[in-house]
Amino acid sequence: MTSRNSSGHPAHLLDGHTAVLRTLDPDQPALHDLEPLRAIVEESRVVSIGEGAHFVHEFTLARARLLRYLVERCGFTVLACELGAGEAAAVNPWLAGAGADADLPQVTGALSAGLFGELLRWLRRYNRGRSQPLQILGIDLPNTLTLRPDLDPVADYLRLVDADAADLLATVLPTADQITGGSAAVSAPRWASLGTARQHALTACLAKLSLRARALEPIYVSRSDRHRYDTVRRHLDAACHTDYMLQAMSDLFSGGGLSGDTSIRDYYMATTVQWHLGHTGPDTRVVVIAHNNHIQKTPVTFDGHLTALPMGHYLARSLGRQYRAVALTHTADGVPEMAFPAEASPVGFAVEQVRLGTPPPGSVEQALAEAGLDTAITLTDLRSPEPAVASLAGIRSQSAAMETNLQQAFDAVLCSPTATRDTTVNF
Repeated sequence: MTSRNSSGHPAHLLDGHTAVLRTLDPDQPALHDLEPLRAIVEESRVVSIGEGAHFVHEFTLARARLLRYLVERCGFTVLACELGAGEAAAVNPWLAGAGADADLPQVTGALSAGLFGELLRWLRRYNRGRSQPLQILGIDLPNTLTLRPDLDPVADYLRLVDADAADLLATVLPTADQITGGSAAVSAPRWASLGTARQHALTACLAKLSLRARALEPIYVSRSDRHRYDTVRRHLDAACHTDYMLQAMSDLFSGGGLSGDTSIRDYYMATTVQWHLGHTGPDTRVVVIAHNNHIQKTPVTFDGHLTALPMGHYLARSLGRQYRAVALTHTADGVPEMAFPAEASPVGFAVEQVRLGTPPPGSVEQALAEAGLDTAITLTDLRSPEPAVASLAGIRSQSAAMETNLQQAFDAVLCSPTATRDTTVNF
C-alpha cells in the first residue's frame, strides 16, 4: 500500500517526476544532474526559461546553469532576452570582450543592468572560454518604454530612402525625447502628461509611417537592401507597440485600462521570436529568457481578471510541441519586490525584500513542501498524466500567487529553497 502524508496525497506525490539538483552554480563543471531536462526539450526549437520574480540571485544562477546545459548538451545556439533590439545590439560587443567589465551599466542603462546584469556578467565570463561567443537577441520592447532606441534607426533609414517620411518622423522626435525615462514607471507618466492632442499626433504619425513603409516596400528595398528594410520594419513595429504600451501602462498605474491590454507587448515578443526563426536556418534552436508571466502558455490572470495573453501562449499556438517553457520559483519565506514610487531612483522604483506567507493550497510550492522537497533544489517534470501532477493549480508570481493549471502553463518547474536579492542591483 502506498503511504500517505497528512494531506491525503501519496507521500511520493512528486518523487517520480522531480529530480533533486546538486547545485545552482553555473560554473561547477558537472551538469549530469540536469539530464532529466533533455527529455523535456528534445523536440523543441524554442525553450523559455522564466523567473518568478525579478532581481533574484538564485534565479540568475539557475538560468545560467540551464543555459549552459542547453547550449553544451542539447545544441541550442541562440539566446533571446527580455531586452529591446537596440539594447541587445549594444551589449553584444561587450559580451564578446569589448571594453571593461564595469562598463555594463553604461552599455545597457540602469534598468536592464539591474534586471540582467548578473546574468550578462556571467555570460561575458563564459564567452572567454568559447571559440564563438554566445550573442543575444533582443525580442522585447525597450525595457524603459522609450521610443528613441527604435526611432533613431528608422530616422536614419528614411533619410536614405524616403525624405518626405523622414520629415514627418522629425515632427514627433521632440515628443519622444520628452517622454524618455529610466523605466515604464517614469516614461508612462511622462506620456500621460503630454495631453491628448500630442498623444494622438504621436500615434497617428507612427501609424502613417508604418503603413507607408509597407506600401512602398519595393521602392524602399530598391534604394537599400532586403535585410536593412526588414530590420527597420521591425524597429518601426516596435515603436508602434511601445506607443500603445505607454498608454496601457499609464492606465495600469492609475488603476484603469482595458482587460488584457498588456497582451500587446507579449504579442510583439512572440512575433519577434517567430521573425528570427524565419530568418535563420531550420536547425536554429533558441533559449528565451523572460519572466514566468511572459513564457507561460495559459492566460495570465490574477483574482479572476485577465492581465494578458502571454508570449508563451502565442508561441505554443504557432510552434506546438516545438515550444517548451520552464518556470522558476522558490519556497522561501520572502522575495525581492519592486516598491513604487521611489523618486530618488533612476528607474522610479526601489527593490525591497517582502515577507511571504505559506504557499497557497494546490500550488507547486505547497506540493514540494508536502513531499519534503522544499529545502532542496528541484526540477519537476509537469508532463505526467497522473492526476496528482495534473491537479497542480498555482505558482508564486512576484510577491503574489497566480492560479492556473500548471501542467497547461509550463512543461517543467525549477524550484530554489531560497530567493535572495541580487546584490549587484543598485537602485
